[in-house]
Formats: sequence, C-alpha cells, structure tokens
Amino acid sequence: MKSKICSKAQEMFLELGFKSVTMDDIANAMGISKKTIYVHFANKTKLVQETTFNMFDEVSNKIESIRITANNPITELYEVKLFLMRYLKGEKVSPQFQLQKFYPTIHQELQKKQYAFMLDSVKRSLEKGIALGLFRDNIDIEFISRMYFNGMNGIKNREVFTTELFHPDYLMESYLDYHLRAIVTQKGLKQLNKITLTKAS
Repeated sequence: MKSKICSKAQEMFLELGFKSVTMDDIANAMGISKKTIYVHFANKTKLVQETTFNMFDEVSNKIESIRITANNPITELYEVKLFLMRYLKGEKVSPQFQLQKFYPTIHQELQKKQYAFMLDSVKRSLEKGIALGLFRDNIDIEFISRMYFNGMNGIKNREVFTTELFHPDYLMESYLDYHLRAIVTQKGLKQLNKITLTKAS
C-alpha cells in the first residue's frame, strides 16, 4: 500500500503541484481513507520527501541506463531529453520550483543529490565526446558540467521562463541545442544537425 500511495502522490504532484495536492485529494483519488495514508506517512512533508526521492532514483537510474547504451554523447542527451519529456508529460506546473518554495529543506537535499549525480554523469559524457572527436578537446570539463547543471535548473524557474512565453518542451530543446553548439567539433556538428533534421522531418 505504501508504494501505491507514493505512486499516486507522484502522479498528482507532477500534474498539480506539491502545494495544491492535499492528503484528502490523494485519499479520494485512491478510494481509501486519509487514516490509511497516515499509517505509512506521519504527515504530508514525509510523503513529499519519500515521493521526491523515489522520483530522483527512478530518473537517475533511467538516465544512467541511457548513458551506458547510447551510441554517442549527443544521441545520449537527446534520448535523456525525450525520456524526461515523457516522464513529465502531465506536468502543468514546475514541481521543482514549487518544492523550493514550499519545502525548502527537501529541495536542498534533492539539489545535493541531483548535483552529485548530474555532475558525474555529464563529466563522463563530455570525456566520451572528446574521445570520439565530437566535442572540442580544449573545453573545461569542470566548468561546462557545472554550467549544464546550472542551466537545466535555471530553465525550470517559471518566474523567469513563464509558461505564457515558453513551453517546457521548447525550453529543454532550446537549452540542449544551445549547450551542444557551444562545445561540438565539426564532426559533432554534423551529428547534431543529423538529429535535428531527422526531428524536423
């Protein structure tokens, strides 16, 4: 039952936001009593924490799987982007921004996890891209990997990138293109153009 509650809460948090969804909402959606939820979670904060960290584990495991099996780092980044777009397809709000606003302690813990994972993943991806001749060999890996993390977090800020002006899919697509064009070689650019042309057709 605990995992079912987490699963339903995750679905509702992604669609409606952490603030909007109440314990009553989750209980009603599942057809159970609120007391049943409190058997497994002392309060909403505990539920938000467990759900959030479960989502992090799911996403990081999938991204690592993509990284291992992708043909090259450029393809890898586009496959990761497609996965994240599907994973967040019901998202009408920015969960991470809401988490930062209403559950700052959980957000800080999540940021530490995300930073450690993404920094390691992106650094390995950059090293592989350099070895394959797709990325310039004079890029500063430590700098670029941190800039990528900072940018991916930055585009989630709905106060800066309002939904009236920017669709989340557009933001991810545009930032990825921006990131790659700054570091690719001519060989990498051909691979990038091949992917973008395929997407456009």
